[in-house]
Amino acid sequence: MLEQKGITRYGLEQATFLIPLRVESADRMRNIITTLIYLCRNFKTNIIVYELDQESIFKSAVVPQLEQALLEEEMAMIYHIFEKSEDYTFHRTRLLNDMAIAANTPVVVNYDSDILLPQLSYIKAVDYILNGYYPEDGAKPEPVKCVYPYGFGEYQIQCTPTDESVSAFINSNFNYDAFEGQCRKWDAKYGFCQFFDREEYIRLGMENENFVSYGYEDDERYMRFNALSNVIRYNGDILHLEHTRTSNSWFTNPHIEENRALWERLRAMSKGKLSEYYDNVEYAKVRRQQAIDNGQEQSSTEA
Repeated sequence: MLEQKGITRYGLEQATFLIPLRVESADRMRNIITTLIYLCRNFKTNIIVYELDQESIFKSAVVPQLEQALLEEEMAMIYHIFEKSEDYTFHRTRLLNDMAIAANTPVVVNYDSDILLPQLSYIKAVDYILNGYYPEDGAKPEPVKCVYPYGFGEYQIQCTPTDESVSAFINSNFNYDAFEGQCRKWDAKYGFCQFFDREEYIRLGMENENFVSYGYEDDERYMRFNALSNVIRYNGDILHLEHTRTSNSWFTNPHIEENRALWERLRAMSKGKLSEYYDNVEYAKVRRQQAIDNGQEQSSTEA
């Protein structure tokens, strides 16, 4: 019998989780439901879900199931944006930037719809960005602008659950024994999720919108922020709920060669040239102006 875990909801009000979404399969729908229940029951926080599709499956099929599982105050943490599009291509980098501009918290989290972390990983990541990292007792804190909340190497727990094991996981208040026999250790590098100081994220170009669909954007982001900012890793595991893959989430997409060429060009740049590129690339200049305008609008509203 699964042990019923006690839940303590931690205050992460200074963070906003940014989740780009297209529900392309039954397992992807199950994953976003599981992820949102996990976040809303474990934390007091802010969540933006940006759905790009021909119709809103989130509204018609996901929300009714969430409403059965979550309290009204928990549902209120989720802000859903729907953009109708007939385009097959899923421009994930653009959606993440839209959400980062809309957010008004000091921490933003690029967050895939199918990953879970131990509670402590979320708490540590936000605390590092807000308060810095203390390398040893009595030392002054070192500033942190980006946190990868999982280790490099075999820190991914790749899981292929069933409907029954997911239900058992949720109903036991997230006892991971529910997935026994359905997981394996796997490689983890640069994707999944990242916690950012929002101002620094915007200053250094956020997501490069010239990467379209899937491929090399995770490598480039890690390289850029390590070169130009302050990045640390928190060496915990990350649970990845596996899912059906289309070309939008694999190397068969039609944008892969352009993405590869951009990555090769950027990785060859010196720090100075890389900084100059992100100071002047057109999408980033537009985004920085949007952030300024958004800040002025928020100030006006608060006044």
